[in-house]
Amino acid sequence: MGKPEGKESTLEQKRAADALSKVIKLEGESELFRKRYRSYVERLGPMIIVNGLGQALATERAAAGANPRKDEERAHKTLYDNVTSWLCRQPDGTYPETDDLIEALMNNSQELYLQAQFEALSWLEWHKKFCRAYLPRDNEHVSE
Repeated sequence: MGKPEGKESTLEQKRAADALSKVIKLEGESELFRKRYRSYVERLGPMIIVNGLGQALATERAAAGANPRKDEERAHKTLYDNVTSWLCRQPDGTYPETDDLIEALMNNSQELYLQAQFEALSWLEWHKKFCRAYLPRDNEHVSE
């Protein structure tokens, strides 16, 4: 059943759909990966609010390491990649001209940075809800 003719998705619907699709793609991952991913998602929003989007994402990318192999490292990298894909999506992302989000944050205006931060937090609200609904809780890394 598709959308009625002439009905475009709202930005909020697009955020929700993208956030859900990213969670569903994790189905084949190990339980440890999915637990860690959920805990990292739950703490990324507060980290953005306290430190700013650039520092929060740099921290996620650094936690992944140069060649992520362990579930914990891959979960950090996947979260970083998922936020990047939302903010750099074509044609209507905050930074559609690039796929290097950190570089885009550093090389554009403060106004665009704040827009990206708002958009990341808005997307994360949906993503966090879907992670809580679909992924197991990591009792060792609880941040609620």
